[in-house]
Amino acid sequence: MDVESFVKEKIKWLGHAAFRIEGDKATVYIDPWKLKGDVPADVVLITHSHYDHLSESDVKKISKPSTVIAGPPDCKAGFGAAFKAISPGESRTIGDITVEAVPAYNTDKQFHPKKNNWLGFIVTVDGVRIYHAGDTDVIPEMSDVKTDVVLLPVGGTYTMTVAQAVEAASRIGAKVAVPMHCGEVAGSLNDRHAFKSAAGVPVVVLEITK
Repeated sequence: MDVESFVKEKIKWLGHAAFRIEGDKATVYIDPWKLKGDVPADVVLITHSHYDHLSESDVKKISKPSTVIAGPPDCKAGFGAAFKAISPGESRTIGDITVEAVPAYNTDKQFHPKKNNWLGFIVTVDGVRIYHAGDTDVIPEMSDVKTDVVLLPVGGTYTMTVAQAVEAASRIGAKVAVPMHCGEVAGSLNDRHAFKSAAGVPVVVLEITK
């Protein structure tokens, strides 16, 4: 399966910054929030502790006894032993999934300070590397990211604008880019199409999975 087909078939956008990646051996959620369904998770990754990314009720909705939850230390919430803290630069193997933590922070605003050690994630599922950039601006660390797919915020205000996301996509050089973090809280769903029109890499615009 090529990367674009993988994105269309196995990566489900759940709105805002929330995704479900349906691997052959594991189901991975990133920043589940306002979930409509309850497909069980093997791994849940949380980028940072803002309410629209760390939703304890949504995580519990998809958790089973074996579910592993990983994120920055301030995202432990009430998850108990299921939670594994991870910091920028660290990697973990969770079952069949490899997770690498990448810094995510603002450079020209104060919503996501670098000192908080909040995260993006590179997760390898079925041999495909997927980089969820988290709530971030264009940062130098992106130049070191090696990934097949990049999920980029495009809505502005708290994260990158469309133009900045285009710059990030160019710097990262993924095979496929997917716009996110728009249509709720910040930005418009139209930002996805503006990003696709301007990006210099292939873009898949996902619709929200109900």
